[in-house]
Amino acid sequence: MNGWRLTGLLSLVLLAMALVFLARHPDVEGLRLVIRATARTSLVLFALAFSAAALAQLAASDITRWQRRNRRYLGVSFAVSHAIHLAALVALTQTDPVLFWTLTNPANIVLAGTAYLFIAAMTATSFDRTAAWLGPRRWRLLHLVGGWYIWVSFAAAVGKRLPEGPLYWAMMVLVIAVGIVRLIAMSRRSKVALGTS
Repeated sequence: MNGWRLTGLLSLVLLAMALVFLARHPDVEGLRLVIRATARTSLVLFALAFSAAALAQLAASDITRWQRRNRRYLGVSFAVSHAIHLAALVALTQTDPVLFWTLTNPANIVLAGTAYLFIAAMTATSFDRTAAWLGPRRWRLLHLVGGWYIWVSFAAAVGKRLPEGPLYWAMMVLVIAVGIVRLIAMSRRSKVALGTS
């Protein structure tokens, strides 16, 4: 499956997952399940989109070419996942504000809010018309800076939860791996550019 059909299917699966959690646990626990689950699905979808071009460059195969071809749609699916995550967080502030503030702090709100602004801007410019309006140079800058900011946000969020168990160690390995892949690909492109200049 490719393109917007892929985004549509992933969005339906994410929404269905959230609704199942809330139906089974129509309380604060249901919201916390949605928050945890969408944090993980968001990481996986972000990793797929963030590493797509680099993997296609470094390890060309049918899978990585599919990933590269669908980078835009995986990125929008990540935005959908994180929108559900945000909706659950907002619901938690209304349902149990005391619990919410034990899980976060104003500094985290600012950092996460900045990440959401990048996600919104990157999603809005994932369409041909808005990308053309922004221009290729500014589009590349937005998606480069925004992508790395979101990567740092995931690294920080997962890193502080490493004491909670092996799952978070596996998530951190994924975060580090996609960062390394991106850096290697960037380094190789720079060497090629220098060699041809």
